[in-house]
Parts: sequence; C-alpha cells; structure tokens
Amino acid sequence: MYKLNFVSADDACQKLMGKFSVYMLFNLFDQTAKTSKFHKIIMSDDGSSVPNVTTQADFQSTLPATSDSAVLENDGKIEETRSFYHDADGFHFQPHSRQLTVDYRVTKTVLGVGVNGKVVECFDRKTGQKYALKILRDSPKARREVELHCMVSGHENIVKVYDVYENTYSSLKCLLMVMECMEGGELFTKIQNREMKAFTEREAASIMSEISSAVCFLHNLNVAHRDIKPENLLYSKRSENAVLKLTDFGFAKKTEPSSQKTLETPCYTPYYVAPEILASEKYDKSCDMWSFGVVMYILLCGFPPFYSMRGLAISPGMKYRIRSGQYVFPSPEWDGVSECAKDLIRGLFKTDPAARLTIEQVMAHPWITGCNQVPETPLSTLSVLAKEKDQWRDVQVEMSSALATMRVDSDQMKIKNLSESKNKLLEKRKQRTMQSATFALTNLVVSLHLIYLL
Repeated sequence: MYKLNFVSADDACQKLMGKFSVYMLFNLFDQTAKTSKFHKIIMSDDGSSVPNVTTQADFQSTLPATSDSAVLENDGKIEETRSFYHDADGFHFQPHSRQLTVDYRVTKTVLGVGVNGKVVECFDRKTGQKYALKILRDSPKARREVELHCMVSGHENIVKVYDVYENTYSSLKCLLMVMECMEGGELFTKIQNREMKAFTEREAASIMSEISSAVCFLHNLNVAHRDIKPENLLYSKRSENAVLKLTDFGFAKKTEPSSQKTLETPCYTPYYVAPEILASEKYDKSCDMWSFGVVMYILLCGFPPFYSMRGLAISPGMKYRIRSGQYVFPSPEWDGVSECAKDLIRGLFKTDPAARLTIEQVMAHPWITGCNQVPETPLSTLSVLAKEKDQWRDVQVEMSSALATMRVDSDQMKIKNLSESKNKLLEKRKQRTMQSATFALTNLVVSLHLIYLL
C-alpha cells in the first residue's frame, strides 16, 4: 500500500535505512509547455499540491543547498548494488532506477559543461562527501559516453565515476553520472595561477607523462577519446602534488582491434584536430596522438601550433596547414626547449596516421621515460599566458559559440565568423605571422544553455 508523506531531507535520509524511496515531486521540467518556464510542485502540510510557474532564473534560485522532499514509500528495502562493474565475464552496466535525490543532495552550483551535458555539485546524504554530478538527456550518444567513462574510470589519470542513475523527469529520461569532484581545476588555469613561479620543461614532461598514461590505458582497451585538450584535463586538488586526470568522454568511441581507420564521424575541437579528420577520411586512435602533440606544444610555449589568421574558428588556411603538417618552433619561445622534446613533437605531427607515433612509442620515448631528468629550463608558457590572462574569459565567450558548431557529428559544419570581434587579444592574433605567433588559445568551453533538470 502506497502513501505520500511530506518529509524533510534529513528524515528522508533516515528512511533510506528501511524504506524504499522512489519519487521526488519538485523541480520538474515541463515538456508540454514548450517554453522556457518551469513548474515547481510544492507539497503543503495537508498533502495538497500548489503548482507554481517561474522563469528559468527564478527556477534556478529555488534549488537550495537543502531541500524538502516529497517521498513515495513502500515496505521494500534499497539494495546497495553498483551500477557498473567488471568481472570474469567482462564489463557490466546497469544504472540505478531509484531517484538520485534519495542518495544525494544536489545544489545549483555549476562546476562545468561537457559535450553532452552540464556538471553540478552534489553531496552524499550519508557521508556529506562532495561529488560532481553530470546530467545528460538519455540518448544513444549520451549512453555511449556514460558506459565508456564507467568502463575506463578505474585508471589513476582518468576522472573516476562512482555511480550512475537513470531517472525520468516529466517524461524526460536522464542519465545522472556521479563523479569525483576535481577541486584543482583545469590544466592551464592551474598554470596561470602560479603567478611568477617559473614553469619548466621538466614540469611539462611530467604533465605529458600523466596524460600519456591515461591515453595508453584507453588505447589498450581500444577506446579513442577524440577530444584530448587542456580543458578536458583536470587536477584532483589545488595542492602541488595533485593528480592530473582526463575527463569528458562525450566524443569517445570504441574501436575494433582487428581493423584500422574505423572511426568516421568528424568529432573535434579545431586547435587539436588531426589532418585525417579534416580530410573526412576514416581514422583511428592515432587522432588522439595528434591532439596529444598539440597539448604538448602549447605546454612548451603557451600558444597552439595551428591557428587561423583570419578571425575564423577554423579557416581554409588553418585546415591546409594542419593537413600538410606545416608548423614551426618560433624564436624566442622555443630557443631553450630541448631537441628531445622537439623530436617527440615531430613524431606526433606526422600527417600520415601510419607514420605517426603510437601511444606505446610515446611511452617509450626518452622525453617521457626520463621525464624526471628533463632539463629544468624555464619556458615562456607562463609569461605568454600571463599577458593574455586579463582577456582570457572574453576570448572564451567569443570563441565558444563558434566551437559549439564544430563539435557535432556531422560532415556539414557552419563556422561563425569572428572577424568583426573588437577583442584586443583576437585582433593581435590576426596580425601575427606563424613565425611570431604567441597567442595562447586554449581552455575553450562549449557555450550551451544551462537548464536545471533537478
């Protein structure tokens, strides 16, 4: 026999020990209205409901740190099972069907935005532990992201997934992925925040060693990430001994171990895209190695090897330089960088995927294996990023809409022209030649409209 009780969040938490809570009647997205407004259902003490329609901004403000909950109960008990696991039979994935809000308290704090969904802050109701919650509308692409991320999350340098829920809100099916909260922030943000402490080649080698470990793990499982870039590399905490981890598997895809060049849909971010993707050819995991090389290049100097000089997110000239492998090590930024590092980059920027270094070859390269012995030469990276820091957020805003059109699984891509931008940083970039390039254009975020589903 079911009954509807009004209980506080704390009471609901206690009831989990002996009661089966299955439904939350608040913060529901109204699909039928087809507008930007939301319905909030408030349960009064006498059990009556009071519908209240608010704007999106007002709706977001109604999501407090602690919420009262309307809980539907029966006499069953919650079975504490994992939503994914590995055993002798392989990888198993089965999201929890019970409401996530039974186990976690969700706040309105947005931690980030991924390819397929936003990431908000949440807390375990029992332990108080803080986590990151990624909210995705259920679809084959979203399910692929969640399954692949769960499958590989056991590696030290990959953001860990703790649990997955499959919940429905006003007929809208969602996948909710509970992940570790990466308190240290993005790779380049951490470098920028060093103030005037020198960033050395040895530190760059150590960072690339961590990234290579994650990529090696993926490739050994025949998984291509397809969007390796600084924005998807996060630190576990703010301290100096923080671990760097790869995240956002929105473009990741399983490849066949017995065949080559099995991936076809062009998924990429312009500054890190491999030439075979631009040429609409089939490609394989070697596209990750190209992006790996771009990240390494930026770490060593502060600006990307391939860029547009015409105010476009990706111009014909930029496409040509990528396809033909045209790049340089300009002075003075590269004068002090070791020849060993440049040798590795040359191997990663081969336009022919068959000739490009594999992750196993990268792991065996002396710049990676001997990362602790690499010269502690101060790099220009920090000074370049420091000069651009004042307008860094402006650049992100101006470029995000253009990049959003690039990150789709489609052969037809519409590029937004940024030539009329008044941003001084972009104007300076357009005037530079390849030899004098010092523009740092990394840490790009897809600009998506954030709507609260919880």
